[in-house]
Amino acid sequence: MDGRILVFIPAYNCEAQIPRVLRQLEAEDVRTVVEGVLCVDNRSTDGTREAAQAGLKQLDFADTALLHNDGNYGLGGSHKVAINFARDNGYDYLVVLHGDDQGSIADLVPHLKAGRHRDLDFLMGARFMSGSKLEGYSFVRTAANHAFNLIFSAISGQRLYDLGSGLNLFRVSAFEDGFHLKYADDLTFNYYLILGVVRKRARLGFFPLTWREDDQVSNAKLGRMGFQLLRIVGFRLFRPGAFFAADHRKTPRERYPSTRIA
Repeated sequence: MDGRILVFIPAYNCEAQIPRVLRQLEAEDVRTVVEGVLCVDNRSTDGTREAAQAGLKQLDFADTALLHNDGNYGLGGSHKVAINFARDNGYDYLVVLHGDDQGSIADLVPHLKAGRHRDLDFLMGARFMSGSKLEGYSFVRTAANHAFNLIFSAISGQRLYDLGSGLNLFRVSAFEDGFHLKYADDLTFNYYLILGVVRKRARLGFFPLTWREDDQVSNAKLGRMGFQLLRIVGFRLFRPGAFFAADHRKTPRERYPSTRIA
């Protein structure tokens, strides 16, 4: 397969789930496409780091690393840490697989084996496109996501099937211009990212997946996220130039340092 693939697992207080996520990578079809695995812990207060370290030791087929963020960078900040790590270590593609075990990398593997990613810069998992399955997802959350997908599609001029699931693939070189650096470091990072991807006319594709909620504790509260999405939509719609020029981070940073634990 052309291009080195790094699986990036962002983690926060998912001690119970991250061992299951890492066990996904032990499957034979995953071993054939993955060369590295990176866990980035955003200052968890439970046993996430210890669980991740134990799970990584079982992955004898790949180069592995466990990083602990030096500050509270949020989900978006952890993405920036991983993008820098991938670039510095010579990886061509970054697969994002959230540490809370809601998605399965098995949904992406067939697309990798078929080489679909070679013609794309971003290949995004889409919970709400035809062929996807939602398990334990409420009707209200599903309806809200469909509505915002349509709104974001309308303002961006491109059909968007998901604004940011927990299973995606990025071409590392797509970030060379740093277009992502001023996007919010919190849970809204993916919403800014998808709008930026469309604006820079990057090659974007989607794939269906199975998404489940069972023992996970979501940090994305529906009401709060809805207000944040409306604010993003209003800013992007009425002041597009200022939107893409602005720094959307609460705490602007020059760097996102982390400590390597293992």
